[in-house]
Amino acid sequence: MTSSSVPTSATADPWNWTPPAQSCWSRPVGLLRLDGPDTLRVLHGQTSQALEAAQPGQWLGTCCIGPTARLGAVAEVLVDADGAWLVIVDGDPEAVRLALDRVLFPADKVRLGPVTPATLHLPLGSPGPDATPAGTWAPLAGSPGWQLGEALLLPADAPLPPWLAERSPLEPQQAERWRLQQGLPAAPGEIHGDTNPFELGLATRVSLTKGCYVGQETLAKLATYDGVKQQLRRWQATAVPAETVAAGAPLRDGTGNRAGVITSSQELPGGEGWIGLALVRRAWLQEPALLAGDGPDAWLGLSLPAAFQAPPVGAGGGGGAGKAS
Repeated sequence: MTSSSVPTSATADPWNWTPPAQSCWSRPVGLLRLDGPDTLRVLHGQTSQALEAAQPGQWLGTCCIGPTARLGAVAEVLVDADGAWLVIVDGDPEAVRLALDRVLFPADKVRLGPVTPATLHLPLGSPGPDATPAGTWAPLAGSPGWQLGEALLLPADAPLPPWLAERSPLEPQQAERWRLQQGLPAAPGEIHGDTNPFELGLATRVSLTKGCYVGQETLAKLATYDGVKQQLRRWQATAVPAETVAAGAPLRDGTGNRAGVITSSQELPGGEGWIGLALVRRAWLQEPALLAGDGPDAWLGLSLPAAFQAPPVGAGGGGGAGKAS
């Protein structure tokens, strides 16, 4: 298939939307406290990021994965002198806590606290007055909460600082459009225990050089042998039935071959059409569009999400600094 065979409406770029000026993207997260000298060793062995040598004040993004590298949750780690805060950005916080509790031995010097609700606020348009350098965090002065780069993490019942209270929170539909535009995976569409970090564009949250950890063998093989079989892509379409682009709907090429599956979808206001995310099989990653459903005109234009990090190819590789995404 060539781009000339795709209807114009499917190839128009819908990803030029910008949030309202001086707005804020706020989303609920789970907050889990780990105290004790073995905290970083345990998190190092149970998540995808290199954490054992992290220093107080560092903030690193990681993935909570299983033995076969299936993704359970996306998380941020805030390291301090006594342990760390684990911020479950997306996924099931209680399942993450249970998984950690199951691997702790009596000899491990780690105290695992309960999951508490919190909210992660990301100012859009311009940062707040107390933004920290990338990969670092700091406690807020005079109030509960933490500054993570440009983002602000607050306990669920904490008041907003005056500068943040003046911002307009994104409406639910705007917040979802922002997530899809960036290509940020979320449960249950993209995070459901059957995908891995490389498929979802989370390569900077994975270290391949830190030694043995849960899921390490699978991730190393995927990188060494270029074995990632599908990747996350954005899609957009106009004038298609809702059931054609519902989450779980298959994608195919012009000859009927199965090429992927839709994972998230959203109808835009004002008859602008639909946008969403999909997992596209490797052989079709370079296609400009694919068909959804059985209709001959249900073409979806494809593009690379703004926040997607390509999977590593070849042995080696390492994780990156944290990012509130």
